[in-house]
Amino acid sequence: MKRFSTDSSRLEAFSDGVLAVIITIMVLELRPPHGTALTAVLEVLPKIGVYALSFTFIGIYWNNHHHMLRATSGIDGRAMWANLNLLFWLSLVPFATEWLGAHPNGVGPTVLYCIVLLLDAVAYTVLQMALLQVNGRDTPFAKAVAIDVKGMLSIVMYVVAVAAAFVSTIVSDVILIAVAAMWLVPDRRFEPLIDRRTELR
Repeated sequence: MKRFSTDSSRLEAFSDGVLAVIITIMVLELRPPHGTALTAVLEVLPKIGVYALSFTFIGIYWNNHHHMLRATSGIDGRAMWANLNLLFWLSLVPFATEWLGAHPNGVGPTVLYCIVLLLDAVAYTVLQMALLQVNGRDTPFAKAVAIDVKGMLSIVMYVVAVAAAFVSTIVSDVILIAVAAMWLVPDRRFEPLIDRRTELR
């Protein structure tokens, strides 16, 4: 018989705290322009743009992470390590954001930013698979994660964005914005499970 904790609230609270710190670090890296004219804002627009994109991605992970943990039957040690793995890669987003914001057209910063987002997506998938092992393969959770079109498509798009950066960083930027736009509609696969658990309480 599998041994696991049915309470994922501590894991979710810890993750929420880490994500809040990540966003705080990113916003603290923003610096006001040197001039006092309103047009001086133009010089920091690239940094603001990259920050906004990164903020959106972190918000997407926070939203979907919350729903997935609410839908799971519990967690185990493997899921906890998988969650830490996800938080590790997400914690690199501020670093990649700062470098890309300082060099918005640079190939190196763009490639690194795309790679970090790619590894974030892979880590989220690993966490999802770890929770699948906790719940079992013949469960409502398993059925919910059986078809993950957006997740797989996102990984493919990140890989393409990495390759495209060596040809055109603008193409990579467009791909990343497209991924973010695709996820602005929340992942609703887990909502029926959450509603069912709420009704049983």
